[in-house]
Amino acid sequence: QAHLVESGGGLVQAGGSLRLSCEASGRIVFTTNAMGWYRQAPGKQRDLVAEITSDFTTNYADSVKGRFTISKNNAKKTLYLQMNSLKPEETAVYYCQIVGYWGPGTQVTVSS
Repeated sequence: QAHLVESGGGLVQAGGSLRLSCEASGRIVFTTNAMGWYRQAPGKQRDLVAEITSDFTTNYADSVKGRFTISKNNAKKTLYLQMNSLKPEETAVYYCQIVGYWGPGTQVTVSS
């Protein structure tokens, strides 16, 4: 059994920053698996925002390159997403995903 819980979402003005966290527990091996952050706006599909591999290689959606940073702490089994210069169109529920497990998501709302 595995469990993921996201936190750190909230309401922020355009141009602001938020740091999301995803804490994993249970049978998830943090050191050998890739993991990622996704987001889903109302009425839209869930899209990949950023991912990080077991050796810390990162990949970003073009729309967030240079503004978002994905990182992880293997010892704490926690995945992070630092989001800077947020835009209103990035309002969505943000989810973390690790080896097929998903968290319940955290709402990010960016006001204009």
